[in-house]
Amino acid sequence: MAEAAPRRRSNGSLPLPDQVALVFQGGGALGAYQAGVYEALAETAIEIDWIAGISIGAVNAAIIAGNAPGERVAKLRSFWEIVTSALPSLPMMGGDEWREWMHILSAGFVAGAGVPGFFRPRAVPPVLAPAKSAGALSFYDTAPLVETLDAHVDWDRLNGGPIRLSVGAVNVESGNFRYFDTANERLDARHITASGALPPGLPPVEIDGCWWWDGGIVSNTPLSHVLDRQSEDLLVFQVDLFPARGDMPHTIMDVYSREKDIRYSSRTRQVTDQLMRLRQEREIIRRVLAKLPDSLNDDPDVASLRDLSAEHAVNVVHLIYRAHGWEGGARDFEFSRDSMEHHWAEGRAAVAETMKKGALVARNIIDGKTAAFDLTK
Repeated sequence: MAEAAPRRRSNGSLPLPDQVALVFQGGGALGAYQAGVYEALAETAIEIDWIAGISIGAVNAAIIAGNAPGERVAKLRSFWEIVTSALPSLPMMGGDEWREWMHILSAGFVAGAGVPGFFRPRAVPPVLAPAKSAGALSFYDTAPLVETLDAHVDWDRLNGGPIRLSVGAVNVESGNFRYFDTANERLDARHITASGALPPGLPPVEIDGCWWWDGGIVSNTPLSHVLDRQSEDLLVFQVDLFPARGDMPHTIMDVYSREKDIRYSSRTRQVTDQLMRLRQEREIIRRVLAKLPDSLNDDPDVASLRDLSAEHAVNVVHLIYRAHGWEGGARDFEFSRDSMEHHWAEGRAAVAETMKKGALVARNIIDGKTAAFDLTK
């Protein structure tokens, strides 16, 4: 294992390896949780080298990568205050039942009025718009999001700064999934809005003659993109907005909520499980290679196996938002100020809880081992 950079080791809460990545799921209004996570990580002096995001995760990632370190949290806060400005804080009366009804009403308001600085309803419903027109392909217009991004992101810094950015989208016509990555190309507001263009609510985005939809249609987590391109020892903070585990539903609204959790979290679990399985298999190959006689060192097949089994250490730290029962299945498009503040605070709390148990991760990093952690259970 390569030694962690002394500069980082001296100013962070963990003995950081060569590279640190943030991975942001999609999840609409729940994205404020990611902002809280980033704020708390920044306060611990953990420097981020790479951010990969899908949908709202791409928006948060762009704001972080597209600003100087001292301005990132303020820009995130500005964005989230804009998109929740139509639904200000309300007094919480009557316990969880009251909060559940407020959630439903807030989500209904969003469905009818849109979200400031994000998307607005089309004047003409798509069923009445001319075929093949932009208005025929979605219920909302995302022009406000482009304006908001331009006001919150320095695109030159995003493309030329110290943080690598990757955002995922799916080609409408071919169905192929891809990542737009500042390591290979210049990104702008189109790439971010494409990553969050969830149909049929939001319209596809054209980039260089191709049309793109929300990457969450295919995969709601960009973890595999980061791991597939890993070239150094790596620490990943995987910030998930939907939990894989949950209670048995009791109502039809619970069913809607639980189905969404499973649908959007399953890919994360699959990628993590596959990572650990492949690592174990490579470890077995390395042990077998170590037992071979020196006379086989130059054998082409042995050389191929040696290349296949070579790897860098990776530690994946899961920070998972676990919704309360009163949030229901509409929580990802309930853009109220109360909910935003709640999600933001939960993100901060998740980092604090993880750091309390950070010795487990630290030991693994120092020893050059690979593991996945969820320390907020």
